[in-house]
Amino acid sequence: MTSTKPRVLIEDWLPVAELGIESRRERAASSALPPLSYLHIWWARRPLVASAAVVLGGLMPSWSDSLAAAFPNSAQVQSELGYRQWLLHLVGIRGDVLAAQAEKEAAALVGTRLKHNPFTYKQAYRYNPEDADLSLLHAVLTWTWGELPSVADPTAGGGSIPFTAARLGLPTLANDLNGVAASVLHASVALPAKYGGDLNAPLKKWGEVLVTRVTQALEEFFPARPGEKITRYIWANAVSCPRTGRLVPLLRDKWLRKVKGQEVAVRLVIERNGIPLAEPEFEVVTGQSAHSVDAESGTVARGTGVSPYDNLVIDSKYIKSEAQSGRMRQVLYAVVVSNPNGDTEFRAPDESDLAALRAASAQLSEVRGEWEARGILPTEEIPTGTKTREPKNFGFVSWTDMFTHRQLLVHGTFGAEFRNMIAEVREDLGRERGDAVLFELAAMQGKALNWNSRLSSWNVNYQRMRSVFDSHNFAMKWTFAEMEGAHDIYGWALGQALKSYRDLSAMFGQEDALTLTAADGTARTAVQVTQGNAADVPWADGSIAHVCMDPPYYDNVMYAELADYFYVWEKGTLGELVPEYFRDELTDKENEAVANPSRFEAMGRRKKELADLDYETKMTAIFAEARRALRDDGVLSVMFTHKRAEAWDTLGMGLLQAGFTIETSWPVNTEFENSLHQANMNSAASTIMLVCRKRDTSGGSARVYLDDIEQDIRDAARAAARRFQHDGIDGVDLLLSTYGPTLSVISQNWPVYSSIPDSDGKDQLLRPEDALDLAREEVVRLRRARLVGKAAHVDDMTDFVLMSWDIFGAREFPYDTARLLALAVGGIDVEHLERAKIVKKSAGSVTLLQPIERLRRDTDSELPGVRPEAGSFEFTIDAVDTSLYIADVDGMPAAKRFLDRHGFTADSGFISTVQGLVNAIPRTRAKGAWIIPEAGLLDTLCTLYFPTVTLPEAEDLAAPAVQGSLFGDD
Repeated sequence: MTSTKPRVLIEDWLPVAELGIESRRERAASSALPPLSYLHIWWARRPLVASAAVVLGGLMPSWSDSLAAAFPNSAQVQSELGYRQWLLHLVGIRGDVLAAQAEKEAAALVGTRLKHNPFTYKQAYRYNPEDADLSLLHAVLTWTWGELPSVADPTAGGGSIPFTAARLGLPTLANDLNGVAASVLHASVALPAKYGGDLNAPLKKWGEVLVTRVTQALEEFFPARPGEKITRYIWANAVSCPRTGRLVPLLRDKWLRKVKGQEVAVRLVIERNGIPLAEPEFEVVTGQSAHSVDAESGTVARGTGVSPYDNLVIDSKYIKSEAQSGRMRQVLYAVVVSNPNGDTEFRAPDESDLAALRAASAQLSEVRGEWEARGILPTEEIPTGTKTREPKNFGFVSWTDMFTHRQLLVHGTFGAEFRNMIAEVREDLGRERGDAVLFELAAMQGKALNWNSRLSSWNVNYQRMRSVFDSHNFAMKWTFAEMEGAHDIYGWALGQALKSYRDLSAMFGQEDALTLTAADGTARTAVQVTQGNAADVPWADGSIAHVCMDPPYYDNVMYAELADYFYVWEKGTLGELVPEYFRDELTDKENEAVANPSRFEAMGRRKKELADLDYETKMTAIFAEARRALRDDGVLSVMFTHKRAEAWDTLGMGLLQAGFTIETSWPVNTEFENSLHQANMNSAASTIMLVCRKRDTSGGSARVYLDDIEQDIRDAARAAARRFQHDGIDGVDLLLSTYGPTLSVISQNWPVYSSIPDSDGKDQLLRPEDALDLAREEVVRLRRARLVGKAAHVDDMTDFVLMSWDIFGAREFPYDTARLLALAVGGIDVEHLERAKIVKKSAGSVTLLQPIERLRRDTDSELPGVRPEAGSFEFTIDAVDTSLYIADVDGMPAAKRFLDRHGFTADSGFISTVQGLVNAIPRTRAKGAWIIPEAGLLDTLCTLYFPTVTLPEAEDLAAPAVQGSLFGDD
């Protein structure tokens, strides 16, 4: 065994570049995601390759001569380089990932398409660790820790961390407060680890029995024409015209398919032979006829409708009122049919389709009372929350309102047939194995719920469904899609469940159960899943070597609010097997560690402040509990990402107050990048891996103030920014990469006191945010020099614009971050920026104004802004924006006259600012149009008049269509 407190590999090294590339490869294709994603949605799962590297890095000792001497016959540990290569091999990276990525990027840079895949190996998660490697790993870990060390995740969520730990054959403990998450952990981690491939056959057998019974019960409600295979139904929400009383389907457009040469649309028919129809009807038209119906036009846009009966406006307030009062109806307007060759066709609904809907409603009325009494059909009302406020505003009172009558009948039938089958399965397989099979089958209900609701929709461009949670909210849609319920939805869900279990169990590298041998020689299950508060886990004091967690990210995802959608249904299925996971009416929001202002709605303006304090208090308690369970020589690793400083302030304070030091941190690009999305959003793509140890609390040293460690903080932030900038990290992620080192300096000296006393003149503890200000200043200095090619300061206003584009790559970003950035560039405030027409403020965010929006109409005005007739400019950004405005409105020759008049073509400050802007503003085009207009204007201006300015390559994208949210902006 090594020394009392072994230094672990992640404290010295983590292959951040390799892990970033592999994390993006893992998520690059929705059809090739890890099987952890097949069975049941959970929000914000970490990539398996990154999770495995952090789990291992927090347990494997740093390389040393003594390690090599302890295992003289193992080549993997004989050199530091070989040892690091071994970690890459263990997590599944089986080739030169950096060279492959460089080849791919080089081809993209010159606009060529590679004829081969430079990655000569599969995605990392597809490789199982070899038995010989696992044996050596276990021996090394036992030598290091004195036993095979345990890995614990108190906020395990979607299960990436416990799955990778169990796959490495390590004792694994996984906990989550949310009953849905605990069920996902049980189905996708614990059961595959325990039973291996032993459940594949009974799962298939009883799954087919269950689906057959569901099909037989529902066939009459899904009629089809001879030889026809219906897969989807497309619906529109509808309201009555306020003047005629006739029904108006609310369609943004009439398209069903927009593929060139294969266009399909619907024609809205409101009369025949001059006689008005009682209800609107639909006709499907194809090819040129699709264009002739003006398929781009609809009956609603940005919440305002147009009546097809009198062509007059239907006010958005009226539409919202109809929805809230329960008078919004749903109209079936197209049926999707799959041909034998796999092609998709469309037809209008006929009388048999409409009769089936009426029959389904009648059947639901007949069984609803019984199903509600048995808990098969949910009766719970939707509580008001941050994410549930939207559907409640549209008249959704109970969770069943999110489904049509026929969808309720489909999901209710599954629940009833599942309950009826429980005793049969237990009798066939025995209670333990039977419940394991039943659990996997019940879990597939979540898959069906996510794809068959009034919140699922039809993707016209890609000719497939969108799920309810294609984003982390309850976004309502004008139109929605229904899966065929008798033969399609649950048969598909079963296929996903079988594939998920088969692939998950195979990833453990064995057919049978994964067990571990305890010190007394007895076998024990590798994974233990618990459901409960992470601040009170059932783990023994000092028993865990590595607490590895991916905690809730402040206000990023409201897990409990979203999970209620599944919870109310799964109480009647999974809850029959694990009632302890579903003991409450709804998910536990009181103990959830998220910054949710809706919980403090009654406190008015203080609700956000209280939500922040609540999050910090809960995270402190979770970290304190982790400290209790952690060995004195153990490691806490925390995966965290958030672009807002408030989130880091509260997280950092929680770690400090709980008694941890931050030893090191690593930024890993774990997010799949859609370039069009990145060009419009200020998203953070990196997850910061914080590596922590228990702090020695014996104390006795003199008080430390921020002034005492300011230079240490600046040095650490600058060193981190330079290092990670060299590794290709930029934008928001470069800023985030300095937060860990900054917190590390504070934690090593904790408690640290602010240089400013409180209102009573007493010392007050430092808030991490105060130190993060210093880190931001260092990033600003470094990036300014990189953007303009020298360290020269232009002016505060110009620096703010340059840094905003550089860090966020977007026109809009959070107000809080704008405030902090403004302070970092020169001590200015957002209100000053607003008066200068640099930005405009809105609820919680600021937006950089376009040149045309900065125009000053008063020709005598000396205020900052775009002033074509000005004799001089105080701020360089005003001069640049004025030239862009003139180029846009009057043309490039007029812009050249303006530049010449002021001598800007030879002005070093002007040229430096232009160079900085072309480097910072995303140079991205969609279908030939510049996403950021300034990028296009700068491109032309520099090409014509600034030959010394280097223009980065532009990226051309195809812009995907996104259906707008109901009553929101399209």
